[in-house]
Amino acid sequence: MDAPGAGRPFEYLIETLNDSSRKKFYNVPRLGGTKYGALPYSIRVLLEAAVRNCDGFLMKKEDVMNILDWKTKQSSVEVPFFPARVLLQDFTGIPAMVDFAAMREAVKILGGDPRRVHPARPTDLTVDHSLQIDFSKCAIQNAPNPGGGDLQKAGKLSPLRVQPKKLPCRGQTTCRGSCDSGEPGRNSGKLSSQIENTPILCPFHLQPVPEPETVLKNQEVEFGRNRERLQFFKWSSRVFKNVAVIPPGTGMAHQVNLEYLSRMVFEEDNLLFPDSVVGTDSHITMVNGLGILGWGVGGIETEAVMLGLPVSLTLPEVVGCELSGSSNPFVTSIDVVLGITKHLRQVGVAGKFVEFFGSGVSQLSIVDRTTIANMCPEYGAILSFFPVDNVTLKHLEHTGFDKAKLKSVETYLKAVKLFRHDQDNSGEPTYSQVIRIHLNSIVPSVSGPKRPQDRVAVTDMKRDFQACLNEKVGFKGFQIAAEKQKDYVCIRYEGSEYTLSHGSVVLAAVTSCTNNCNPSVMLAAGLLAKKAVDAGLHVKPYIRTSLSPGSGMVTHYLSSSGVLPYLSKLGFEIVGYGCSTCVGNTAPLPEAVLNAVKQGDLVTCGVLSGNKNFEGRLCDCVRANYLASPPLVVAYAIAGTVNIDFQTEPLGTDPTGRSIYLQDIWPSREEVHQMEEERVVLSMFKVLKEKMEMGNKRWNSLEAPDSVLFPWDLKSTYIRCPSFFDKLTKEPVALRPIENAHVLLYLGDSVTTDHISPAGSIARSSAAAKYLTNRGLTPREFNSYGARRGNDAVMTRGTFANIKLFNKFLGKPAPKTIHFPSGQTLDVFEAAELYQKDGVPLIILAGKKYGSGNSRDWAAKGPYLLGVKAVLAESYEKIHKDHLIGIGIVPLQFLPGENAESLGLSGRETFSLTFPEELSPGLTLSIKTSTGKVFSVIAAFENDVEVTLYRHGGLLNFVARKFS
Repeated sequence: MDAPGAGRPFEYLIETLNDSSRKKFYNVPRLGGTKYGALPYSIRVLLEAAVRNCDGFLMKKEDVMNILDWKTKQSSVEVPFFPARVLLQDFTGIPAMVDFAAMREAVKILGGDPRRVHPARPTDLTVDHSLQIDFSKCAIQNAPNPGGGDLQKAGKLSPLRVQPKKLPCRGQTTCRGSCDSGEPGRNSGKLSSQIENTPILCPFHLQPVPEPETVLKNQEVEFGRNRERLQFFKWSSRVFKNVAVIPPGTGMAHQVNLEYLSRMVFEEDNLLFPDSVVGTDSHITMVNGLGILGWGVGGIETEAVMLGLPVSLTLPEVVGCELSGSSNPFVTSIDVVLGITKHLRQVGVAGKFVEFFGSGVSQLSIVDRTTIANMCPEYGAILSFFPVDNVTLKHLEHTGFDKAKLKSVETYLKAVKLFRHDQDNSGEPTYSQVIRIHLNSIVPSVSGPKRPQDRVAVTDMKRDFQACLNEKVGFKGFQIAAEKQKDYVCIRYEGSEYTLSHGSVVLAAVTSCTNNCNPSVMLAAGLLAKKAVDAGLHVKPYIRTSLSPGSGMVTHYLSSSGVLPYLSKLGFEIVGYGCSTCVGNTAPLPEAVLNAVKQGDLVTCGVLSGNKNFEGRLCDCVRANYLASPPLVVAYAIAGTVNIDFQTEPLGTDPTGRSIYLQDIWPSREEVHQMEEERVVLSMFKVLKEKMEMGNKRWNSLEAPDSVLFPWDLKSTYIRCPSFFDKLTKEPVALRPIENAHVLLYLGDSVTTDHISPAGSIARSSAAAKYLTNRGLTPREFNSYGARRGNDAVMTRGTFANIKLFNKFLGKPAPKTIHFPSGQTLDVFEAAELYQKDGVPLIILAGKKYGSGNSRDWAAKGPYLLGVKAVLAESYEKIHKDHLIGIGIVPLQFLPGENAESLGLSGRETFSLTFPEELSPGLTLSIKTSTGKVFSVIAAFENDVEVTLYRHGGLLNFVARKFS
């Protein structure tokens, strides 16, 4: 049956929901018949969005039918997807918002109305990646590492001031600090300012005490360091419709997305449709555990969605993962996650959807599911989807979801067959492949010492670490000579003597990523800490410990359950809310520890409950890093070493000299579940929502402009109007040939976006450092590349500045290249700058999988601003290839079986390329070099949309022209 109108061919599917005469929806099952029932649930969400947004232009009827015919069309066709909303985090979100601000300028210059430039879809931006641990247990008395920003002005931003005081009740057998040795009520009514809604009780006097000094100090420094960025974000929230900013101190993007931003079902103009989300954080996938389709994309694609354009993806294969049985009492959600991660990685699910089904799914709580879904980037899947079922509804009811809306959600999802029924085993969808995992086969484990996929059973930990010492240097080896494996170094710290050896734990972090969404594992850590303190155990003071929850709700239930003070006594004090240790933002280790590690060439260890443990990521002097559940992080911190067999060796001794083993203090599953039921309740979610809606005092008092155009500060080193629109014309110009281009870099296989995109701290000898120094900044004020993503001058200078970049021109890792006209070896930026001054275009030669790793928009923007016109590689990571096209760089691909070496290319030649008038997807082009060699390459455009974007000079130019 044809649609009544040519513009919306599927309007005939609109029906009224049974429980309300006003609410309508697209009854998509009517379209597909038996085909619809066989579709995986995740594909049904794609199909609904396609039907609802079909306009014959951006979404064609052919696209809808391709999704409906998923069984035969999977992996063979590209389809558009219109997500319901967008989620940004500040590191990757600020370039998007700066581009929007710059686009307003460009539209005005072209004669358009800049006030028309707004995100077309609801966009939430969480400021969660700017937290650095300047203060922690070992560093609380140290001067902070202020980085950039004007800390002298920080006091003007915030009414909260932290008065110097001793930490309350830490490490004492009697209460000190705020409780002042047993005088209950002495400080009643005189508490210093706290983070809102995070009460803490002293375990010895059961009276409120101030929020740990570390949180307030870290937040104070964070607001001072990032003042300009925060003011820009606040301006964005004022002038752009559909933009909401979640201020610092609230929580992480994917955590807040789960707890607060998720709608489950959208309602716009009385039309219901499934919630779905894309965003600039790879862990957006956490929300799939709640039955909401979502995944991480690049900044350029996110901007496209914000402007009403679809995300393009290859219709994915869907791997069905059947879970059966239930896990044993000593297995945490993290063990389940790591077990599933290893299994899925071995099976191979890269670039696919994973969808969970089977009797074991009902055994997993929502927090278990979201933890599993959050790890899907580690096993390469696009997303891991848990369809909505009765467990989901009960979770929503417990968290205070509006009852009337919840009933409407249930009715709608059942009407469009997006609700999974536990007993309906005969109605399981058809999957591309089915894998089966028995939960009772999973044992407690950690992951490391260098990669998240290298799982080690806790019972095998000591043997495995010894094997790692013996192995050659590699993913699992450190190659320590046998005669040196027993070496140790004595240190003196805070007046006491300690011994460091191979395996000594020097960093232990219950960090703000992946695991903290799960109350059971966090409460287990707290209960273990309580039992450890009661048994007289402690953590050595030189170990850098920290607790960085995913949101204030975590702090609330830890404090209200009474376990937070015990974590604090072991050194696990809350340092703030946001990504910190997991992204390398930890404070330096004590000097005594650093000297000992260097002196003994020791393989010391970090243990964290995050999801990334690549070598050197946490700290360059910590060579072995293990991912573990929060209670195991606490356990290894108490033990002080990973070189321990928990079954046969004690953690320590109590005051009477009795050995205390892990099994003596490990909380039972019943204890954890009882506390979870008692503490993770409606009131806690209400408190979080109130905090989110109220903001915080620092943010609320922050001044920001409200002008139509952003008033760029030419002296700013944080926010700068980018140069993407400098040569923008009202109409696109004809494609120009690339003539006599030099090779900027000659790279090998598996060059990741980490190698390309600026990230981490700014090295003092780098081009970015020189730029900042010339503007009067000291190294202490440099801050990180992430904090300066809003300044294209800094980011361009940081492109290809990774010290591990291997350029074949040099034959060794270094962020440098050869400027061939002069023969000089220079920083990549300096060489590119010289080429640009002479008007010389640039290309990059690369091998297989160029641009692999996390999606990073500056991995495309940076090369573009360096003057790179084309990349010639054997193969690409698809999302990065899309980014290159989106910014205006042509991705060229060697013919199958060919590469630079087989063609005899040295990279020292110049290259010339001419485009035909009619450019089309997959077209073969001819390249001629200065040596006379001619060879063919493929222009790696996959569809007409990509060709159109490239003709416009990229997505930003294309959209700016639409507004003008």
